[in-house]
Amino acid sequence: MVVAGLLFLAFAYFAVGQAAVNRNGAQTAADAAALAAAQETRDQLADRWVLDILHPTRWQDIFDGVGATDQCGRAVQLAALNDAGNVQCGPDGPLGYTVTVQANRSAGDSVIPVTSTTRAHATATAVIEPLCTFELPGEDGDEGEGDEGGGDGEGDEGSEDGEDGEDVALPVLTCEDRDWELDPEDLTDLPGPEDLFDVHLAG
Repeated sequence: MVVAGLLFLAFAYFAVGQAAVNRNGAQTAADAAALAAAQETRDQLADRWVLDILHPTRWQDIFDGVGATDQCGRAVQLAALNDAGNVQCGPDGPLGYTVTVQANRSAGDSVIPVTSTTRAHATATAVIEPLCTFELPGEDGDEGEGDEGGGDGEGDEGSEDGEDGEDVALPVLTCEDRDWELDPEDLTDLPGPEDLFDVHLAG
């Protein structure tokens, strides 16, 4: 009887261990899925910034995530690669995603019957954090106040962003500890997505 009891306990501990491994696998899948969706959005926003680099009045909206499209499809792909499915994914504000997944497999047959039918669930939230700041001309209050539309009004349309073909003075973009002095005539050295935004799990 003692030996049988010890064997039962050993199998029970093994089942608990298998269940823990199953939960860890589901959590890994949820983490990877949330990060993938967030990274896809980061890359999208970085591409938009490059396209609008000559229009600095649009930069802040990009860094705020305005207009970013849902990238939950990428979360589904990463969950599948990590043996998980039944993905529930949704934006968590304009710069984040919350993803819940279910493991495709149970912990397997054991002396604890529930382990053969129960599948682990896990949830993760990933956020996109803007890393850069900048100051538009006139934002310090020293100049530019009331200048827009001043003069005789000729040639003002589009001049704010240089849409008339005039020279554009781009703000210095400060990303963490680096200043990017952007030259409209030479835009070969630009910050990458990882310089503009950080992607990490929340919590």
